[in-house]
Amino acid sequence: MNDQTSAPASNSTAQDAPPPPTRKRPKPGERRVQILQALAAMLEQPGAERVTTAALAARLEVSEAALYRHFASKAQMFEGLIDFIEQSVFSLINQILEQPPADPAADARAVGTGQAARIIVMLLQFAEKNPGMTRVMVGDALVFENDRLQQRMNQFFDKVEATLRQSLREVATADGSATPTVDAQVRASALTAFAVGRLQRFARSGFKRLPSEHLDASIALML
Repeated sequence: MNDQTSAPASNSTAQDAPPPPTRKRPKPGERRVQILQALAAMLEQPGAERVTTAALAARLEVSEAALYRHFASKAQMFEGLIDFIEQSVFSLINQILEQPPADPAADARAVGTGQAARIIVMLLQFAEKNPGMTRVMVGDALVFENDRLQQRMNQFFDKVEATLRQSLREVATADGSATPTVDAQVRASALTAFAVGRLQRFARSGFKRLPSEHLDASIALML
């Protein structure tokens, strides 16, 4: 009687066991973003100036071949990070330039110095929030990579300097300078060099010396 009324324990367990979990397949483009995020995160680690594709693949728990299905080379991965830096920073710069002055009665000097100061502050705050990107911006992560990557970052800072020069030319003109273009170039160059120096110190201190340290006072000395 007992044999007829009791179901075998093994059958009950088999019926109640949940199905094995299935690994969710990333949406188109999602894996590219995951790869770039992982690369940026790895660059935040001490001594991670040179990240190998093997280490990157291991972090993502995929094969190196899987990485190359989304990027033709490691250089292309770094280009993806540089694209992000350029799009983020210059989008914010455009917002600064288009924003009307807080004081409608502000003169050209106040407007120009205000724009230049906000651009430098924004640039350093961006780096502070994205430490891995800082290593790309100052070139530490690009030393062993294709030369064109460093050239792109050089062009990035040249473009930042040109934008500062445009704002500061109005300042030099308002100050009555006989050579406003030259004076604007000198100030823009000094501000850009200051920003790059802060970024280098941030990266090479292991992200301990923040770029925003005494920032307002430092910019005030130069402007």
